Amino acid sequence: MILFIHQNFPGQFMHVTRALHAAGTHKLLALTSSANQRSPLVPVRHYHWRSTERAESSPGKHYAECASRGAAVADALLGLKAEGLTPDLVIGHGGWGETLFVRDVWPDTPLLLHAEFFYRGHGLDVGFDPETSPPDLTRTTRLARARSVVMLQALTDASHGVAPTHWQADTFPACLRQKIDVIHEGIDTGIAVPNPAASLTLRRDGVHLRPGDEVVTYVARNLEPYRGFHIFMRTLPAILAARPNARIIIVGGDGVSYGPRPAPERTWRQVLLKELAGRLDMTRVHFVGRVPHVRFIELMQLSAAHVYLTYPFVLSWSMLEAMSAGALVIGSRTGPVEEVIEGGRNGVLRDFFDVAGIADAVIQALAEPARFMAIRRAARQTVLDRYDLKRICLPAWLNLIDRVAAMR
Repeated sequence: MILFIHQNFPGQFMHVTRALHAAGTHKLLALTSSANQRSPLVPVRHYHWRSTERAESSPGKHYAECASRGAAVADALLGLKAEGLTPDLVIGHGGWGETLFVRDVWPDTPLLLHAEFFYRGHGLDVGFDPETSPPDLTRTTRLARARSVVMLQALTDASHGVAPTHWQADTFPACLRQKIDVIHEGIDTGIAVPNPAASLTLRRDGVHLRPGDEVVTYVARNLEPYRGFHIFMRTLPAILAARPNARIIIVGGDGVSYGPRPAPERTWRQVLLKELAGRLDMTRVHFVGRVPHVRFIELMQLSAAHVYLTYPFVLSWSMLEAMSAGALVIGSRTGPVEEVIEGGRNGVLRDFFDVAGIADAVIQALAEPARFMAIRRAARQTVLDRYDLKRICLPAWLNLIDRVAAMR
């Protein structure tokens, strides 16, 4: 039996869980938070845990929260053990403390850890953006250290780790890097595929988008600085002025996934719209919220220019899916993006903070679409060669699972 542990299961384990379920070679079980309401792919049990403190308020409280969550997971695991269940392999995410006490319950069971990112006090996301760095950077640095301690303990206890990109794996200390394989979760290139006949209607705004339209897209789970939302918004006055037929489609929620929140009772969207008041033609700027995956793919198939910006942090699936769908990605010249995009060959790179340069790149893409067709084709080929789900990533994942399971 393989046991998955993830507070938002299936999370990063979606594709491999489906593959294992379809193969039928392993009995599968998932343990997830009772707050997770997603439809299960496999039988699911829940652990019960609720935050009592604001984890971001201090390093000590953050670590205490992770340990508390880990203890709740351990209680659930002891319940499974009392039922006579002993997994052949546990696969979990190390970032929230869920796996901290797995080895105390099953000392001999191999543990495969998703090693997504190792926080550091400087040189990565912390302090990268002076505009959003808090006045007390020392406290933020200490919090990053507390987060890294959780992952350090989790990976030390794990039999092996897996990271989706080399850049993310290389954030870990050298002494642990050697036990991390680099395998991306995979992009389904049969779904994220170019479609010159794609079309999409924004019913709320009464807008129908067709191939050849000057569609500029931006996508993030939440609209926030970690994904360069503030930089992107500041490019819009120049883009809209230079291209009177351009439409800006912005996908994402108004919450915060990473980093600081804006002033109380405000969202980053409100902050930027206030800053840019009177400078945007809002009849051509469309905030569509979060959309189903099929709609996201249709947008990428229609996109004339897709802007993807990120701090030195975890790389989003959306950038690779956009490339697979044939979109022209205009990305930030930051480590996670540069691992995939070579400027001028399979995408366009600009400095994260270069508002004028990003705007100019978008304007050129809208003005001369034929000039960028070879780049679009190369972008898809990059994903086919390195991140294809069925040919590359799933076989590598399944091979790793067999290897780690054999470590018992």
